[in-house]
Amino acid sequence: MKRLVIFFLLLINTCMIIHAGHIYVSPQGDDKASGSEYAPFRTLERALKEAREWRRLHRPEVVDGINIWLADGEYEQSTPLFVRPEDSGTSQSPTWISALPGTLPVISGGQRIVNWTPHCEDLRLPLSVRGKIWTADAPWCGNRILEFRQLWVNGKKAQRASMLPEGMLERMIDFNSEECTITIPTPSQSLEHARQLEMIVHQRWAIAVLRVKHMERQGEKTVVRFHEPESYLEFSHPWPQPVINGEKGNSSYTLVNALELLDEPGEWFQEYPSGKVYYYPRADEDMNTAKVVVPALETLLTIDGTLERPVSHVNFKGVSFEYATWMRPSYQGHVTLQGGLYLLDAYKLQIPGLPEKAELENQAWIARPGTAVRVKGASHISFDGCTFQRMASTGLDMEWAVVSSSVENCTFTDIGGTALLVGAFPDGGFETHVPFKPLNMQELCSNIKIHNNLITEVTTEDWGCVGIGAGYVSDMLITHNEVCHVNYSGICVGWGWTSLESGMKNNRIEANYVHDFARILYDAGGLYTLSNQPGSTMKGNRLENLIDSPYATNDRAFYIYFDEATDGYRVEDNWCPEVRFGDNRPGSSLVIGHNGPTVSDSVKNKAGRIR
Repeated sequence: MKRLVIFFLLLINTCMIIHAGHIYVSPQGDDKASGSEYAPFRTLERALKEAREWRRLHRPEVVDGINIWLADGEYEQSTPLFVRPEDSGTSQSPTWISALPGTLPVISGGQRIVNWTPHCEDLRLPLSVRGKIWTADAPWCGNRILEFRQLWVNGKKAQRASMLPEGMLERMIDFNSEECTITIPTPSQSLEHARQLEMIVHQRWAIAVLRVKHMERQGEKTVVRFHEPESYLEFSHPWPQPVINGEKGNSSYTLVNALELLDEPGEWFQEYPSGKVYYYPRADEDMNTAKVVVPALETLLTIDGTLERPVSHVNFKGVSFEYATWMRPSYQGHVTLQGGLYLLDAYKLQIPGLPEKAELENQAWIARPGTAVRVKGASHISFDGCTFQRMASTGLDMEWAVVSSSVENCTFTDIGGTALLVGAFPDGGFETHVPFKPLNMQELCSNIKIHNNLITEVTTEDWGCVGIGAGYVSDMLITHNEVCHVNYSGICVGWGWTSLESGMKNNRIEANYVHDFARILYDAGGLYTLSNQPGSTMKGNRLENLIDSPYATNDRAFYIYFDEATDGYRVEDNWCPEVRFGDNRPGSSLVIGHNGPTVSDSVKNKAGRIR
């Protein structure tokens, strides 16, 4: 009898271990519940705290890892999710945050706009649309009216009221860096009193978003001045600036964000300070039933560790991250250097030269744009089968000291900036042309795998962003991704414009499919590299449908672009319909083998996602 009792006790304990380590979450749950399958928590924050406590107390549930299961539905966040070192798992006991089979949980930073009223007759509206515009009050976020730069109706992005239809630009007349003015053809609309008006400027490989301060009509032309700090930045930094009298004409622009410009279905405007929202519905939209969502959170998830105490062995599977904002352009404008990295200061040197680069004739200090999902100080972090969409700026940013991590089988779409950003783009007081080689090389991102992802319809707001952007990284593998429908470059690796040694090395760009790129900007590459990266390879990629932008002032767009001081790469067996490659002072260790339309069809057909 004693042996039988012991046997049953062991059996019960074994069953508990087998079924332990599972925490359930549902939008219909209760954070005061137990977190079991039949009494789930309501929030992921509560589930993370429960898992954290299990690990702190060395509960038996953690022996074989912790599974946090998310049921179907939206998890609306009022603050970013915060994953910290105390949430770390181990190789034997990882933490998984996963969708229940057959479900699509959405971690959302959005808020809804409700109670729409038809037939707005505001006299500032164009006469042709009065009575067709619907209005609503913006939601409150905390103790203030929510401001936003994006709006989605039934999941489809609407366009801020614009002078021209979406995708079209106008040519400027003059760019005067001495007077800090841009001269344009006089708009047909009266915009002198449009206090929230912005100009989006096409300048070679980057853009600027400039808040309009004053417009002076001079007959058929109008002189425009801008607010600070972007006015100083736009007219002081030499690279890039708009082109006047280029090979194909002057640089382009458009005007946005004024009620006077609201004249096309699918356009909207938010008035400040009232917060009132105006919308011109598309033909198939009923504003009495439409789901209208605007982003309220800039960051949905932060994974934040240190070198001493990294976050490790935390994995996300099948989760969708949606609706993230980025409001800095509304408050300070947005003048970029390249790849969406915005300028803090920049100017031309009267006497060229830095100790690291004798011929340098300009200096620039930059910062990273906002991001929906941020990872810092972490190892063995993975995103598998996740979706990143409906975002204002960067989708996912692995920005500092991230190692041995991966992004696989994910979809990135409807993103205003770069889909996936990795590695150091030294910011703050670090001048961007000085090679970045930290005293502790563990600060570099390394051993990152980007595999089998779909990246499409990104760079929709900052056209100078890219599909995949990597700065100072080492031992990075970018393979079997499809990157398409981007406005600048597809996959970019490297930073610094330098031939000097830094931490960049052993990066592999292999078997990717990049197409439909350079749609608006130029100086672009389907594959683009910068600086010295010893031991790196670029092979087996398929590159096609390079789009010669109608707004380019020259033809500088390439299937592969080896920009300044690219070195250390072996480039071979890349298929493209023509050998249209560009370079800018490449190094002597750049080895270019067989590439172009005669590369084997078997190589071409293997590139891209693995279905």
